[in-house]
Amino acid sequence: MHRRGPDILALMLENIIGILSNLSLPQLVIISILPVLFAITVHEVAHGWIAKYLGDPTAQRLGRVTLNPIKHIDPLGTVLVPAVLLLIIAITKSGFLFGWAKPVPVTWENLRHPKRDMVIVAAAGPAANLLMAVLWGMLAKMATFLPPSLSVLSEPMFFMGLVGILINVLLMVFNLLPLPPLDGGRVAVGLLPSRLAWHLSRVEPFGFMILLTLMITGFLWVIIGPPIRFSLKLVTAIVGLS
Repeated sequence: MHRRGPDILALMLENIIGILSNLSLPQLVIISILPVLFAITVHEVAHGWIAKYLGDPTAQRLGRVTLNPIKHIDPLGTVLVPAVLLLIIAITKSGFLFGWAKPVPVTWENLRHPKRDMVIVAAAGPAANLLMAVLWGMLAKMATFLPPSLSVLSEPMFFMGLVGILINVLLMVFNLLPLPPLDGGRVAVGLLPSRLAWHLSRVEPFGFMILLTLMITGFLWVIIGPPIRFSLKLVTAIVGLS
């Protein structure tokens, strides 16, 4: 690993896949596993914690309002899919990193103001990812202050911070797409007039297929690319890395 200075960090973030492809698979796994686990886990915990605060204790009763990743691990989305994508990145020098956890259950009837509160609960996950992106950015910034003699510590910290920024920004922007069952879709359903909300909610059974089609055709990146680039610049500016 070679640590680049913060003066070219914006370029590094735009080409993060190229940077990761220069690492060996063990290096890639080591620097990615914590950011990915925390990004997915805290996202779900945020949903459950806000739901509990707004009157629905379902997630708490099921033991899901916890940072213990074991409670949130989905064998497919948290383990298999990220592992396969990491392998693809290492072999093909291209690709993307993604995953998901077991959704936190929310009983909307228990919420004090169901329509309004579901919007808040849905938005809590992406908001948590934004906060985590900033925290990982602070870790990367701290790494730049460590002396060269501590490069064995500063280099993994720096690259782990970059991965933490990227994965959280990706999850935030992706989940804000106004398509049920994503968080952005639930926010849109809660904010739209009743008739429009009803029509949008009927899309939910087809949401995954729509997303898969967008991914395969490349249109997904056309849609989320600009807000991802903007969010990356925002986060790096906040922590002083740009």
